[in-house]
Amino acid sequence: MTDEPPLRRRAAESRTGEVSPHPSSAVPEPADAGTETDTGAAVPLTAPREGTPAPVATSTQLDEVVARFAAGTGPVALDAERASGYRYSQRAYLVQLRRAGAGTALVDPLPLPDLSALDAAIAEAEWVLHAASQDLACLAELGLRPRRLFDTELAARLAGFERVGLAALTEQLLGFSLEKHHSAADWSSRPLPESWLTYAALDVELLVDLRDALDAELDRQGKSGWAAEEFAALVRNGARPPRVRAEPWRRTSGIHRVRGARAQARVRSLWYARDQIASRRDAAPGRVLPDSAIVAAAELDPKDEKTLLTLPGFGGRSVRRLARTWLAALDDARQLPDDALPVSPTVEGPPPPHRWAERDPVAAGRLARCREVVVGTAAARRLPAENLITPDSIRRLAWQPPEEITDETVAEVLRTLGAREWQLGLLLPALTEALRTPAA
Repeated sequence: MTDEPPLRRRAAESRTGEVSPHPSSAVPEPADAGTETDTGAAVPLTAPREGTPAPVATSTQLDEVVARFAAGTGPVALDAERASGYRYSQRAYLVQLRRAGAGTALVDPLPLPDLSALDAAIAEAEWVLHAASQDLACLAELGLRPRRLFDTELAARLAGFERVGLAALTEQLLGFSLEKHHSAADWSSRPLPESWLTYAALDVELLVDLRDALDAELDRQGKSGWAAEEFAALVRNGARPPRVRAEPWRRTSGIHRVRGARAQARVRSLWYARDQIASRRDAAPGRVLPDSAIVAAAELDPKDEKTLLTLPGFGGRSVRRLARTWLAALDDARQLPDDALPVSPTVEGPPPPHRWAERDPVAAGRLARCREVVVGTAAARRLPAENLITPDSIRRLAWQPPEEITDETVAEVLRTLGAREWQLGLLLPALTEALRTPAA
């Protein structure tokens, strides 16, 4: 929660009684403390103010967009649509942009995979994204890398809003409601339906207005400096690809039911067989073979096609066509010598917190005290504890604190773990004291 109930805006109305297409003309009115403001029903936003633009798909069209956005003014709203759940890659299949003086553009990156010219045109502008960490990597693949940004979701978290989705914030702060029913669509399909393009354009329609409302709220709460540090960290690190896990097959859903190293070897073998097919097809692995099917086969270890196809998840036509592939993967696991079977992975960093009490009661005490500091400080500052400091940072600090516990040495450890200066400013003295073992 915020220091006061979140800001809300009424939809601006023209003299004719119609809803203004420019919600930024509405003036934010803070609610009275402890009360719920009745702003009336939110106005559905069903079409962009200049209409839904056709996707930009040629170099000539892209040149025109580059010129428009270079001549525009103020921040640039950006978004990207991926095909998670449908495709193996996390590439962008549509890029949406909006800027004052330039309007909205929808760019199709399939025929235009290099958007570096567009990047140069808006390089000096602040980029406004919602949940930027989800899109920065796929935008970077196209040559789009912000130098300055404002993340409306992260800003809302720091400001203490409980609901930080784009639709929820747009309704709360601007008085307009957005439909989100195409968020899980297969954006790799072509041609994209008109309703999808409208949905995509509306995702950037109000982002700059939302940015302004959130910026004002952060300033009112004295948190603008915090947000600036967080946004700078996103610029530095947000475009990095996800860390490759050493044994990604261990994240198979339901693997906890698979007992024994030999059975786990079957999970591993099936997982990698599926991954190769998914990568080759550019299809989401779960659409090639569900995790539940991998677990079922690992538990039963079928040795013939008839038995395999009776298992849950193996009934689909495309899965049945690959029956020999699945049986070969199972046979590979069956032939492994004992010394090639999976072993328990080496845990990097501290153990799971529930084991601390038996392994190191003193460390468990430190962790409890440090957590109490974080939770209490976050509540007092009205922001989520995980945005005040990452839980992993606190675990690592409590498990292996510096030999000499001072504000300086604790700060050095936390900086190494990625903590920002505003976080240290709020937490350091109390964390330093919490790390010290209480006198008996």
